[in-house]
Amino acid sequence: MRTPTRAVPAVLTALALTMTLAACNDTSSGGGKGDGAASSDDRKTFRLGEASPPQDSQKTDSDGATYTVTPTKVVTGTAADVDRSGLDKSELPGPRIPVHVWSTLTHKSGKPMRIGDMDSDLVIRTDRDDRTKALLVMWGDVTWPNCPEPESEKRVGKGGSEEICTTFLITRGEKPAAVELEQGFHSEPLEWTVEG
Repeated sequence: MRTPTRAVPAVLTALALTMTLAACNDTSSGGGKGDGAASSDDRKTFRLGEASPPQDSQKTDSDGATYTVTPTKVVTGTAADVDRSGLDKSELPGPRIPVHVWSTLTHKSGKPMRIGDMDSDLVIRTDRDDRTKALLVMWGDVTWPNCPEPESEKRVGKGGSEEICTTFLITRGEKPAAVELEQGFHSEPLEWTVEG
C-alpha cells in the first residue's frame, strides 16, 4: 500500500509559497556577495550535475545528519501530460504544466534520513521569477511519464544515495529558469541554472 506523499491540495500552498518567496528574496538575480571572490564553501550558484555543500538535517529524528543534493536534469512537460496524469485540475488555479527535476540525494553523515526529508526544500524558479515547491499528492494516484514518484519514506544511511524525480507545476507559458534549494529564511537559496 502506498503512503500518501505528494498532494493536489498543496497546489494552493505552493502558490502562497511562491508569493512569500518572491517577497522575501530581493537578491535572486546576481546581486550576491562578491561572486568572483567567493570560496567554494560560499558558492550559491551551480551547474546541473554539481552537488550542493553538505546540508544539515532539520528533522528531530535525524538531528545531526548531513546530506547533499545534486539536481542533474530538468524536463518540461506539456498540458497533455497534466490531462493524462490523473490530477484533479479543478484544484488548480489556472493552466499548468509539469516540470520534472531529477536529483541525486546522498547521505553524508549521522543518522539515516528519509528521502522525503532530503528533497523537501527544492523549489523551481521560472523565467518570470515565480517560485513553487513540489506538487504533493495526498489522495489517489497521479502519474507522470518517465518520472516515478519517489519513495518518500525510504531511509538512506551514511554513504548511500538515491536518484529521484520530483514534479513541480508551473504556469503554462513560463519556463523553468533554475532549481533552487532553500537555506532557511536568513540565507539565500542555492541555485542550479536551467539552460535553454
